[in-house]
Amino acid sequence: MKFSELLQQLGIDHHHSLGVKPGCNPEITGIAQVQQARSGSLAYIDGGKFASTIETTGASALILPLDETLQAKATERQIAWMSTPDPKLLFAKAVPLFYQPYRPAIGIHPTAIIDPSVRLGQNVSIGAYTVIQADVTIGDGVCIHPQVVIYPQVQIGDRTILHANCTIHERTQIGADCVIHSGAVIGAEGFGFVPSADGWVKMEQSGVTVLEDRVEVGCNTTIDRPAVGETRIGHNSKLDNLVHVGHNGQTGENCIMAAQVGLAGGVQVGNWVILGGQVGVANQTRIGDRVQAGAKAGLHGTIEPGSVMMGNPASPYKTFLKASAVYNRLPEMHQSLRQLQQQMSVLQEQIQAIEAVMVVEGLEQENEGTHGTGIQ
Repeated sequence: MKFSELLQQLGIDHHHSLGVKPGCNPEITGIAQVQQARSGSLAYIDGGKFASTIETTGASALILPLDETLQAKATERQIAWMSTPDPKLLFAKAVPLFYQPYRPAIGIHPTAIIDPSVRLGQNVSIGAYTVIQADVTIGDGVCIHPQVVIYPQVQIGDRTILHANCTIHERTQIGADCVIHSGAVIGAEGFGFVPSADGWVKMEQSGVTVLEDRVEVGCNTTIDRPAVGETRIGHNSKLDNLVHVGHNGQTGENCIMAAQVGLAGGVQVGNWVILGGQVGVANQTRIGDRVQAGAKAGLHGTIEPGSVMMGNPASPYKTFLKASAVYNRLPEMHQSLRQLQQQMSVLQEQIQAIEAVMVVEGLEQENEGTHGTGIQ
């Protein structure tokens, strides 16, 4: 599409180059990273960090921040541009105009095994070798890729997508517009064992797992059901690959968890929480709204709303930075400590020598005083 058409599609009616150079209206044929863009590509620059790429990019159009200097540089190079407070967000909205993910045709593959009691919505796509067991309810527009296994009594909301080889265990409830990626396991048994004199006794996991609307679950992520009650992932939350949510875990809305995050049993997570890669959350931890935890942080206890946590065990960000600065100086500090210890040892020997001399002098003076009195 022409750049002017792209502006209309994105709802941009001001802060663009056509107001400066109306003749600069290139054909846009795709999207690219700014460093790799070629003629016909749309790319974005998110802040001053990549500002220098304007000088070298081959892009025909750019999404820029509200920065007049960057706009002027783009205009000078005959690059069409639009400007917004959040270039990355606008670029994300532009991507679907040039790319749509693969979606199989509506219909049921002849190799799919579907129990007669299954309730199917309209315009459903079910891929090859999929197995759907008894009393499952599937909403309108659901897309199920090949070799998905759905256990009994599962509910799946409208327009949800289940990618190949994911497994949905019994009584799981999945909302509308969710995406479950390949290899994910939703609603499997939680890790529940009780010690006894004869060893570990298995506690059957009779609870359910609930994914609210617009939840996305990455490849090989696991979300366990509890012994009783429910494990729940809140509306519009996004879980990366290889995330684990233990039994009775609860997340609020709009949470995001990067790869290899692990939540132990009974963790309560507020709204808009961000957990970086490999964050570990201990059993029964309470995490307040809008908490952010850096990669590999270890969270436990109660984390107050709005906290930014780092380290293992985690501490507030400013404390972590101070501790890190001290940590980096530990070799130097250790050497200084050894020198001080050596100096103290020498000083202590000197003090002991002085004390010994004073004792001797004191005895001599005492003896002289005794002789002076004539007392034998």
